[in-house]
Amino acid sequence: MAHKAGFVNIIGNPNVGKSTLMNAFVGERLSIITSKAQTTRHRILGIVNGDDFQIVFSDTPGIIKPAYELQASMMDFVKSAFEDADVLIYMVEIGEKELKDEQFFNKIQHAKVPVLLLINKIDTSSQEEVEEKLLYWKEKVPNAQVTVISALENFNVQGVFDKILELLPESPPYYPKDQLTDKPERFFINEAIREKILLHYKKEIPYSVEIETEEFFESDTMIRIRSVIMVERETQKGIIIGHKGAPLKRVGTEARKDLEKFFDKKIHLELYVKVNKNWRSDKRQLRRFGYNNE
Repeated sequence: MAHKAGFVNIIGNPNVGKSTLMNAFVGERLSIITSKAQTTRHRILGIVNGDDFQIVFSDTPGIIKPAYELQASMMDFVKSAFEDADVLIYMVEIGEKELKDEQFFNKIQHAKVPVLLLINKIDTSSQEEVEEKLLYWKEKVPNAQVTVISALENFNVQGVFDKILELLPESPPYYPKDQLTDKPERFFINEAIREKILLHYKKEIPYSVEIETEEFFESDTMIRIRSVIMVERETQKGIIIGHKGAPLKRVGTEARKDLEKFFDKKIHLELYVKVNKNWRSDKRQLRRFGYNNE
C-alpha cells in the first residue's frame, strides 16, 4: 500500500478551539488551552503516524489585527500555514460570521488545496441553529467541505481524521516515525508556565510575559529546571511575584504538576522574574524568543 503524508494546518479566529482539536488528533497535550485570546503564540506541529501514513498537524495563533511587533510575528506564523498546507482546516464556532482579517478569508475562499471548514462547539447550540450555520458556511465558502464537530466532547473528531486521511497526498514521511512534535523540550516547559500565568493573572500581565528556560538537567529519576519569567516593567514584576510570593509559588506548583505528567518524571522547578523592557516591540528580542520568521 502506498504511503501518505502531508501537512494539515488549522487556522481560525481566537478561541475557536484549534488547540483542543489538535490535542485530540495527536492524543497528547501539546498546545496549551485557556479561555483567553492569543493563548497560542507560535506555530506548533503535532505528528500522528500510522503504518502507511504520517499527518503533520499545525496549530497556529488565532487571527487578529496586529497592534504591536509580537502580534505581527504571530500572524507571520499564520501566513506560513497557507504556504505549506496539503489540507487546510478552517475552524469557526457557532455564531461566528467570518475571519477578523479579510485578506486571510479571501485566501481560504481561493485556496488551491482541499479545505475542511469545521463548525466547532455545537454542543452549546440547538439543532436548528446548527442546520442554519451549515447552510450559511456552505454558501460563504463553496470550495470547502463543511462539517460540524465538538472538539471538547470529541464529537465527530474521528470522522474528520478519516476525511483527512482520504485527502492526503502520497508521500514518504517528513519526520522520523517516532517523533511527536517539532518543538524542543524547553518549549513545552515555557508553555506550561505561561499557561498558568494566563489562567491566574488579569488585564495586560499575561500578554507582557515571555518565559525562558535557562537550565534543564535530566537524570534517571528527576529533571531539574530553572526558568525565568520576563516582564516589560517593574510594576509587572511585583504583580507576578505577588504578596509574600504566593501567586508565583502557585504558578510554579501547577506548572510542575503538568510537567511531571508530560515528562513522566519528578520535576524540580525554580522560577525567577526579570524585567526585559519592551520586549514585545523589539525585533531582536523577538528573534531570540523564536518569533520572527525573517
